[in-house]
Amino acid sequence: MEIKIRNVDPIALKKIDEMAKKKSISRQEYLKSVVEKTAYAPETNEQIKHLELIIEKNAYVMEEATKSINRLENLLVELLEE
Repeated sequence: MEIKIRNVDPIALKKIDEMAKKKSISRQEYLKSVVEKTAYAPETNEQIKHLELIIEKNAYVMEEATKSINRLENLLVELLEE
């Protein structure tokens, strides 16, 4: 699908060209990636939030598991000392 944009400020266009050149890609490739990233940004942000929540839950479970292991270790030490 094609998109045509008219009346773009020449200074903005020059900056876009510079950014594309830094990435060694054409203006068209650069603008295509910007448009696609913009379109998918909300979904990507939701995925990031979901993954962050999973990480938080995993960290909590690991902390609780560590506490349980430490309690068991202390109990074993007490039993072996008797």
